[in-house]
Amino acid sequence: MVREIEFILNGFNQTLSVKPSEKLIDVLRDRLGVTSVKYGCGKGECGACTINLDGKTVRSCLMYAVEIDGRTIETIEGFPRLGKREIQDIYIKHNAFQCGFCAPGFILSTEELLNMISDPSEEEIKEALAGNLCRCTGYKNILEAVAEMVDIRKREKAL
Repeated sequence: MVREIEFILNGFNQTLSVKPSEKLIDVLRDRLGVTSVKYGCGKGECGACTINLDGKTVRSCLMYAVEIDGRTIETIEGFPRLGKREIQDIYIKHNAFQCGFCAPGFILSTEELLNMISDPSEEEIKEALAGNLCRCTGYKNILEAVAEMVDIRKREKAL
């Protein structure tokens, strides 16, 4: 049985017919061309398939596409259009990634953290990023990028 769903993806209204068994990650990648959503572990442990769903990060490999009916999804592809490029630029400035496979999950988790806590401690930053694994680099540059982003947001609020 096929079901029609409607949702917003990176600011655009979408309507799709999906099977109840279709995983969200497969619909995003294979049918909508959202390649920033990566298939990593398939168990929600690595963060490679992270998306922002209604303002919260979730693992798309653990969801069925029918679950997004009436909801809003943001991915890295939508960041420039949605005016959220700043976090990506800070990560690049700090050379926080090598291959970039894990980058979308880290960036989306950083965005969620900064929306929830304006001045997170180092422990809160580490906790927010804990669901994302990087196999190429140490986490030092990633943590430095987030710390700089926190400082930038604090300065912006002070103005």
